[in-house]
Amino acid sequence: MTDPLSDRKMVVAAAATAAFLLLLIVLASPIAAHEEKLEKGEGVTYDARSLIIHGKRELLFSGSIHYPRTTPDMWPKLLEDAKRGGLNVIQTYVFWNIHEPEEGKQHMERFVKMIVDKLKDAKLFAGQGGPIILAQIENEYNTVQLAYRELGNKYVQWAGNMAVGLNIGVPWVMCKQRDAPGPVINSCNGRQCGDTFSGPNKPNKPLLWTENWTAQFRVFGDPPSQRSAEDTAFSVARWFSKNGSLVNYYMYHGGTNLARTAASFVTTRYYDEAPIDEFGLERGPKYGHLKDVHKALNLCKRALLWGSTSAQRLNPDVEVRIYEQSGTDVCAAFLTNNHTRLAHTANFKGQDYYLPPRSISILPDCKTVVLNTATILAQHNSRNFVRSSVTNKLDWKMNSEVIPVDLKVTSSTPMELYFLTKDKTDYAWYTTTINLSPRDLSMRKDILPVIRVASLGHAMVAFVNGQFVGSAHGSQIDKSFVLQKSVELKPGINYISLLGTLVGLPDSGAYMEHRFAGPRGVSILGLNTGTLDISENGWGNQVGLIGEHDELFNEDGSKKGKWTDLPKVGKGPPLTWYKAKFDTPEGNDPVAVSMYGMIKGMIWVNGNAIGRYWMSYVSPLGDSTQAEYLIPRSYLKPKENLIVVLEEEPAHPSNITILTVNRDTICSYVSELSPPSVRQWERKDDKFKPVGPEAKVGARLKCPNRKKIDVVDFASYGDPYGACGGFAQGRCSSPVSKQVIEQNCLGKDMCDVPLDKGIFEKNGDPCPEVKKTLAVQVTCR
Repeated sequence: MTDPLSDRKMVVAAAATAAFLLLLIVLASPIAAHEEKLEKGEGVTYDARSLIIHGKRELLFSGSIHYPRTTPDMWPKLLEDAKRGGLNVIQTYVFWNIHEPEEGKQHMERFVKMIVDKLKDAKLFAGQGGPIILAQIENEYNTVQLAYRELGNKYVQWAGNMAVGLNIGVPWVMCKQRDAPGPVINSCNGRQCGDTFSGPNKPNKPLLWTENWTAQFRVFGDPPSQRSAEDTAFSVARWFSKNGSLVNYYMYHGGTNLARTAASFVTTRYYDEAPIDEFGLERGPKYGHLKDVHKALNLCKRALLWGSTSAQRLNPDVEVRIYEQSGTDVCAAFLTNNHTRLAHTANFKGQDYYLPPRSISILPDCKTVVLNTATILAQHNSRNFVRSSVTNKLDWKMNSEVIPVDLKVTSSTPMELYFLTKDKTDYAWYTTTINLSPRDLSMRKDILPVIRVASLGHAMVAFVNGQFVGSAHGSQIDKSFVLQKSVELKPGINYISLLGTLVGLPDSGAYMEHRFAGPRGVSILGLNTGTLDISENGWGNQVGLIGEHDELFNEDGSKKGKWTDLPKVGKGPPLTWYKAKFDTPEGNDPVAVSMYGMIKGMIWVNGNAIGRYWMSYVSPLGDSTQAEYLIPRSYLKPKENLIVVLEEEPAHPSNITILTVNRDTICSYVSELSPPSVRQWERKDDKFKPVGPEAKVGARLKCPNRKKIDVVDFASYGDPYGACGGFAQGRCSSPVSKQVIEQNCLGKDMCDVPLDKGIFEKNGDPCPEVKKTLAVQVTCR
């Protein structure tokens, strides 16, 4: 079979009932003590309604946290934050390229069996008392299946049956795979599976959503990828209102593509718009709003898992879905307004309910709204990059690569770049020579020859006679490009040196073994004798850079070679290594490095590869796609940390800065139209009731990491507008707004401020015709 396996993945979902797979973190059991039990059983089975874990049903809220996209020291906090956010399952890929990087030691059946045997030996599957409740074989194979025709169909059946035959005691899933064989559950991936998923391919299989995309990874050249908290919340409520029983957020933690692990043109920063961002900080309001959704759905758990469902349309845009358990007062309802622009007031069971555009109200008792997906009561925040006061000015030294000019000829044409580099480096040199007579060259100084290189990707830096000529690159959509630059040639021997560069390997698609990169055609234009095609001129090759071979990026290697001071004027030469030392920044906040002033290359700290940077590839918004790069604190020592930068083009590192990262700017934005927070409701002794004497709408502010509210930056009770970090007053605002917040919040790590007219309208209502909103922004220190 032609290799359709080259980027295959296996996914393991681990329940929070015990230690999680490779992370060994114990999380509390999600199974409620009062939950109705099915027939006693060990392990995991399923029926049409849900997975059944040790004989019990459960609503499963899962999040993707990829262990290679973070460092082990971050794992405990990420799991704690996931649990606090209402998750009871963690999902991760088992990365084939991490565990078996060399081809040929790489067949699928052997790899999957090896992983499964290790998990069995460690007793990590649920039937063994472990936390793994679900496993996935393959990943969206349907996107390439048709390319292989009948072989693709046979492969799906073989892969599914092979997995089932491993007898792991938990179900297997195949995402986006309608022809998943036998007991393998076909699941949904996407943003709106509640409306797009056609359902399992057999009536006894549950509805599982294995990837709810919280945003989208970015490639160099992309604008920021965003997905609102409101839209994500709507999709989750919609899914569970239509018999869904598991949702997995892809991603829940943004993660970092450290070193060279990013796929083709993908940024080092992965899913930064996730509920927990790349730096491990809670992204408000997405994190908090989804936490509230999980709580609201858990208040409906008994009805959802054990009730019978019905649906009715209240008007063309509004529908209600009801779950009731016969013979009891158990009832939950979901009121949905599908109109994307217009709000509606819906009458349900004799009561009117206001529904904002494209929103779902959740009623755990079929009467009381505890959450509307379009109404955010959770805390907002804004991310800040702060220059470290400890690092001050970095004292840089430089060491330039020697440009090869006459490598031994190994082929008539330039060799293919993937084949040359074999994923050991991003770089390979191509050299050739041309011998010109004076008659070949123009006598006019204003007419220069032009070198033209047609390349299949990904990027290139060109030199002629050892001098920098220029660079060019492709894109994630079109990886091929043409480098075309004027050059100064001389009579006699001229040396052409091309540095071919990869920006990651392909991550999907059919016939990946037929992907090609590197120069395919090279010619010199503008000679008196016409265009000279040198594609078959005979080419020498060198894989990698001298500095890579000498390991200039670590402490021992950095002592090699000739390091000099930077030029006092102008930029450093192309293909230059820069090094400096810095002390670990103050505090415990995450650390990053800002690469403004640089062009394209790689970063190392204490010998650890941070990732690729590409500052010159700007987004349509006019700024670098990614400017700040995470430095995991576990890579640092208290003093004298070595930072090494490989820069491919002329640049100067004077603007590189070491930063700390925080989300200490926190905000709240609540309205009189908002329902009381779901935090004010509970189900106790199987009764749904308010936590206190009365549920009220209000603003809650809580500083991260036990910091205190130091400054009230903005406060307005009236009709303010804007977003956290950029609020502005509207037409009216209570003059005591800031005073009320300062009295209630300054010096505290958390405060609650009720949306109370008696507090904000002591001196009268400045705009009685306006439904009031309270917007607050504070800084924590």
